[in-house]
Parts: sequence; C-alpha cells; structure tokens
Amino acid sequence: MAGSVKARGATSLPDLFPAGRPFIKMHGLRNHFVIVDARAQAYRPGIGEIRRICDVQSGVGADQLVVVEPPQDRSADVFMRLYNVDGREVEACGNATRCVAWLLLEEARLDEVSIETRAGVLRCQRAGSRLVRCEMGRVNLDWRRIPLAREADTLHLDVGHGPLSDGVALNIGNPHVVYFVDDLGSIDIPKHAAPIQQDPMFPAGVNVGVAELVDESHLELTVYERGVGLTMACGSGACVAAFAARARGLTPAARIDVQLPGGTVQIEIRPDDTAVMTGPVEFCFSGNL
Repeated sequence: MAGSVKARGATSLPDLFPAGRPFIKMHGLRNHFVIVDARAQAYRPGIGEIRRICDVQSGVGADQLVVVEPPQDRSADVFMRLYNVDGREVEACGNATRCVAWLLLEEARLDEVSIETRAGVLRCQRAGSRLVRCEMGRVNLDWRRIPLAREADTLHLDVGHGPLSDGVALNIGNPHVVYFVDDLGSIDIPKHAAPIQQDPMFPAGVNVGVAELVDESHLELTVYERGVGLTMACGSGACVAAFAARARGLTPAARIDVQLPGGTVQIEIRPDDTAVMTGPVEFCFSGNL
C-alpha cells in the first residue's frame, strides 16, 4: 500500500502538516495555557485564531493564550500578553505569570525575573522545584480603579444575585468582586455569578470570586472569570480574596492558604497592600500551531 501511494506522487506528511509557530502548553493548578514566544518574531493573533487555539475540540485547548514579547519597560525581561478564550485581551493572570516566569527562570538559569504586563511589572522568584513566587502588585479598593460605573462602598458593594450579596470590589490589575459565604459547596456559582458579571456597575466586566473562610489562615475559593467562566484556579482571584478577608476583618493573618478547585496557593499580604503569591507550575507538552 505504501508503494502505491508513493508511486502516485501523493503529498507527504510533512507537506500536509508543515511546521508552524512553536508553542508550550503548561498549567498552574489545572489552569491551562498555550504559551507562544514572540520575542524574535511578532505574533498578533485574531479573535478567531485565539478561539480556535483555546478550543479543546478544534485546537490545543487552554483557558488562555499567552504571548511573550520583548519588554516595553527597560526594567523587565519580557512583556506578557494575555488572551481569554473569547479573544479578549486581559490585564493580568497570576497562574500564567508563574508559568511564564518558570520558563524564563529555566531558560536563563536565574533565580529571579521581571515580567511586564498591562497591570505593571511583576517580580518573580524561584521558590522550589516548579514552585514560583510572584509579587502581584498592590490591591486597590478605589471604585474608579476597579472600575465601577459610579461611586460606591467597595468593602460592602450593593451588587449581588441570590445568595451572593455584600461583596468586596477590588482591582489587582484586573477587576474582581469577592463574596463570602458559609457553605461554598452549596452555591450554584454559574447561576448567580453570570448575572453579576453582566451588571452595568462593572463597565469593564468583572471576575466573580466566591469564598468560604475555613479558619483564619485558610480559605476556599472558586472564581467565575470574565470570558472564561468557572476555572480550576485563578491566581489574581486568590490574591484579592485573601486581601478582602483581611479588609473585612474576617482574619488578621498576613499569610493565607487559598484552596481552589485545582489546588492551593499561598498568599501573603504585605503592609503596603502588595499581594505575593506562591504556587506550583507544570509543563504539559510542546508542539507547533
């Protein structure tokens, strides 16, 4: 059979599947990313291409497409561009930051790198074997910075749905609202978080976190993300949930373990309101788009 195909001059497999742009797939607590290195060759995918790549049925499959570019800020090593599965570019992602930081740390054999994002320059350090610590920046409660459509008490936000009420609105480069509940497992999060995301109070959309404080140094969290929906983990969401628990007086702890569906990260809230996240990363595979 092979002989007859060759005799007919059929197209070879390399011709059918030419080498495309290389990518690496990684995950942080089962939050999956397709990472493309565009430092030497620019890459600006369209919305359709982003959706196709992130679609597990038609592409590689991921929660976000991450593009690593040359830095615009001289203090940074790279610029990290983030695209959600709906094609929207977003400002920040803690799990993606850890994954990209680990790749850079391994590439340069360093213990610290700086990653520029739309949310600012984030310093990241090696914290163990496939364990990365990231300084995620200051958490902000100013309604204009979140942003909200109008002035409101961000520590007790009067926007909710069903059992989700009395939220805390915050920004850590991207917008979040966190709701504390007594029994996280009893909440139908998509049912109640989706209407909150669409509320006109959030002109840029919002990531909705639902948290249960287990004890003063441990909380459980699930996040319904903009353009994604339910996720296994959200690093920026873990940072703001820990901050919100302290700001509301629910705990005095400066270090809080945040358990997400995909695993646990440790969040430190420093006196200057900076959040520092430490968590694992995993390499999945590499290939060509």
